[in-house]
Amino acid sequence: MRVHVVNVMRPEAGANTRDRFVDFARQVEARGFAGLWVTDAFGRGRPTLDPAGLMNVIAAVTDAIEIGTCVLQVPVRHPVELAHRLAGVHAMSGRRLQLGLGSGSTKADFDLVGADYEARFKTLMASLDTMRRAWRGDALTPEGAALAPWPGTEGGPAVLLGAWRNKRWIVYAAEACQGWIASGLYSQPEELAAGMKIYRDVGGGRAVLANVILDLQGGGRDMPLSGRATVMLTGGHAEALERLRRIRDVGFDDVLCMTQPDSLDDLARLRDAL
Repeated sequence: MRVHVVNVMRPEAGANTRDRFVDFARQVEARGFAGLWVTDAFGRGRPTLDPAGLMNVIAAVTDAIEIGTCVLQVPVRHPVELAHRLAGVHAMSGRRLQLGLGSGSTKADFDLVGADYEARFKTLMASLDTMRRAWRGDALTPEGAALAPWPGTEGGPAVLLGAWRNKRWIVYAAEACQGWIASGLYSQPEELAAGMKIYRDVGGGRAVLANVILDLQGGGRDMPLSGRATVMLTGGHAEALERLRRIRDVGFDDVLCMTQPDSLDDLARLRDAL
């Protein structure tokens, strides 16, 4: 099982945001982690940065690690404009982009842009179809207007679908996407095992568990959404390692860990022990 890092860096008054994030991305690659992933939120009362912009910074200062989203909310954006922006990240990253996409789970983000939260699942399906057509260069209007793909990005990046519980979406991830992303914040352990069986039974390939909080010192209290998290690596090295082994034994190919920069060494030791 490959171990990745999820960015949870918070703003610091007076600090140079670019320098902090560049240093973090370089540390992730230097320690041999498989990838650096970013989250997506903007209407929840805290400062955030656009995930596409962050991924372009990662692409510019690293050479080998995967760059991904866990997960990007598709229905709050125009699909053609989003496809164009992500195709740019795909090109700038040297095809390292792993695009985790989902319907979104927080109404506040939808309200801020006037999007229909209740229709998010229907919108996701329609938008995914439009984005794939855009990446192929297909006509998107009756008049034949199309998005011209940048050379080398035709077809778009790998798409992994974020699906927590619903069998329909897990099956779709297996049959129509390059992977399935489950959530360490929202899924109970027994749901992960059940979802894995569904996914593998229909021939699913890459299975990723995202947003697993790592905090060996503080028990996750200062991490985003820790009060709602269902899968965390806490309680000291031995206990965290046992929990990491359980994730591996469920059958996940990758685990994406939410960790502060000063805990990267803790995560590296767990990875090496695993």
